[in-house]
Amino acid sequence: MSFIRRRILGDSPAASTEPSREVTPEKGEEVRMVSVAKLNKLKHKGRKRRNGIVFTLGGLVGLVLAAFFADRHDVIQLDSLTDFNMDALMDAIPAGILRDARELSQHERDAVNYDSFAVGMQLRNQGITANHPVIMVPGVISTGLESWGTGEASRQYFRKRLWGSWSMMRALVMDQASWKQHIMLDKYSGLDPPGIKLRAAQGFDATDFFVTGYWIWNKILENLATIGYDPTNAFTAAYDWRLSYMNMEVRDAYFTRLKNHIETAVQISGKKTVIVSHSMGSQVLFYFFHWAESASHGGGGPDWVDTYIDSWINISGCMLGALKGMPAVLSGEMKDTAQLNAFAVYGLEKFLSREERTEIFRAMPGISSMLPKGGNAVWGNTTWAPDDTPNQAVSYGTFVNFKEHNSTRSPRNLTVDESLDYLFANSEPWYRDAVLANYSHGIAHTSSEVEANEFDPRKWINPLETRLPKAPNLKVYCFYGIGKPTERSYFYREEQSPLTKLNVTIDTGMTQGEIDHGVVMGEGDGTVPLLSNGYMCARGWKMKRYNPAGAQVKVFEMPHEPDRFSPRGGPNT
Repeated sequence: MSFIRRRILGDSPAASTEPSREVTPEKGEEVRMVSVAKLNKLKHKGRKRRNGIVFTLGGLVGLVLAAFFADRHDVIQLDSLTDFNMDALMDAIPAGILRDARELSQHERDAVNYDSFAVGMQLRNQGITANHPVIMVPGVISTGLESWGTGEASRQYFRKRLWGSWSMMRALVMDQASWKQHIMLDKYSGLDPPGIKLRAAQGFDATDFFVTGYWIWNKILENLATIGYDPTNAFTAAYDWRLSYMNMEVRDAYFTRLKNHIETAVQISGKKTVIVSHSMGSQVLFYFFHWAESASHGGGGPDWVDTYIDSWINISGCMLGALKGMPAVLSGEMKDTAQLNAFAVYGLEKFLSREERTEIFRAMPGISSMLPKGGNAVWGNTTWAPDDTPNQAVSYGTFVNFKEHNSTRSPRNLTVDESLDYLFANSEPWYRDAVLANYSHGIAHTSSEVEANEFDPRKWINPLETRLPKAPNLKVYCFYGIGKPTERSYFYREEQSPLTKLNVTIDTGMTQGEIDHGVVMGEGDGTVPLLSNGYMCARGWKMKRYNPAGAQVKVFEMPHEPDRFSPRGGPNT
């Protein structure tokens, strides 16, 4: 991992002076030394015990379900489970296994039972309190979308969330065709289809939880509240992430409202704002900087950012794109679908086919804003990539690979540049036109090119073609994860089914060495590769043409250190 970071980002950030996360024994507490060999033996014993529990329980449940559905050849009917007697199953499981399972469950509860307010409490004990007004710009799926349509097809969903709630789940299961009709934008205008009106939910509730129990911004809000933030000095700038960035302003006046809110916050507090953005939200904010200062758009002038914004906290910003967006719009797939077992794939295809998923993703132009930027200069060529590691069997430089080259549907292996060309050549004209009219994926090699691009809104999301604002007092803090396997390239094959319009599909049968079900993993935070999260922060914005005013940029890399028993990984993930 450190080899990759040195090679991509240059010198690694200075070693942290923070104390270890390990707990120091209390004074007088008995401490015993354990040999490495015995420690490894204990770890292996615990792992073996846990795996035995999982294997046994999984086997028993599998046998029961297999017997129950043995005579059925169609998709499982959930109402059949009403006859299933769980008490009878528990009686059949040996008491020792049940005891071990209860202990395992208790360990899981203990692992996630940490104080959610601990960070804020620690800051408050140090005398830190609310100072600058804070505005949060969420990521691609963080914002809930609710229906405001009053047509016949929409009345049942009025003010219900069709993205980001259990209402979405119910609509998707009970009325899939209607849900799809509501969630997709018009293919040609990129705006609302006739009779449909979905809008981004507003307020903290818009980004607090994706669904009940699955928090997103909740922990940040809890700790901000602990040091004195509330709705009077903190604000969530939710947006409809399906829209192209230009249409965010055309339909919702999003950037106008964001600019007005920032100016009002500064006027009331007398202090500049701090903007916190996450994932796609960092691209949205970067676009907003250009929009706000443009004479033909926001009209704020060349010093607007320096006047109104103190700091930009960039959390896992996919500044150079998220590679998993490519297979999503090419074939409706990604690692999460490619690595499903055969039974799950069958159910998913019956429920929402690859062709339907592809159509949905393409009809959300905002998703395509995260296609990779920088081309081969950033992501590598046919023989080499900057994040290749020693003795790596498959170079990341070829982004879309074909094991067999049979026809134009499966040409030679493709780099990122060639993959984009292949995508546009094998997709509908309305999709190709929408992407090319709104986004750009190249590199500006001179300061004069960068300055010229300030007048082209298509370039404003690409930090390799445009610059940071000329704001010498702006401070940029980049936080991103490292050490978690992240999608980096793919193996594809021709689609043989005559029932689909798609030409290719991920070759899920390709599993050897570093290739897992057709997906090759690399370094990153689990969603966005290190090159996208880290390059601009650690190197790109150190170049004068991309940061002419010399705004201060600091990088904080967070190693992936998940708690063993926590479903979400715990506070150190």
